[in-house]
Amino acid sequence: MSVREEIAGNIVTTLQGITDPVAVKYATREPFDFQKLSNAQYPAILVRSADESREDASIGGSITQRMGTINYELVCFVKGSTIDSARNNIIEAIEEGLDVDRTRGNKAIDTQVINIEIDEGSIDPIGGVIITVRVVYQYTRGTT
Repeated sequence: MSVREEIAGNIVTTLQGITDPVAVKYATREPFDFQKLSNAQYPAILVRSADESREDASIGGSITQRMGTINYELVCFVKGSTIDSARNNIIEAIEEGLDVDRTRGNKAIDTQVINIEIDEGSIDPIGGVIITVRVVYQYTRGTT
């Protein structure tokens, strides 16, 4: 299994274990129709691999060691009587949960939340948030 695949799996597993300040009920890498979820399945998160940049780990050094910087988009759906509070709670829960192990099980060098986008009511009565998470990792060429 590639390092980037292991990192993506770690992110999903981490999200599934979040309980504070809100428990994540559904986290997956498989696309789903958020309108077909039951109330008990919110908050729900779709984890998508996004853009990535790669470079040699050292100038003129070994061509087998490379650095990768990959972004993951966490597409979050929340429901509740106060959507803005529900969005804020899922943002906090995700950032706190991912910060527990920024190495993604020793597969990454660092993990950071770098961007947060809000749906601004466009999918009311459900709230949406897209959180971009950047992961920096090192890998050996041929095992990405």
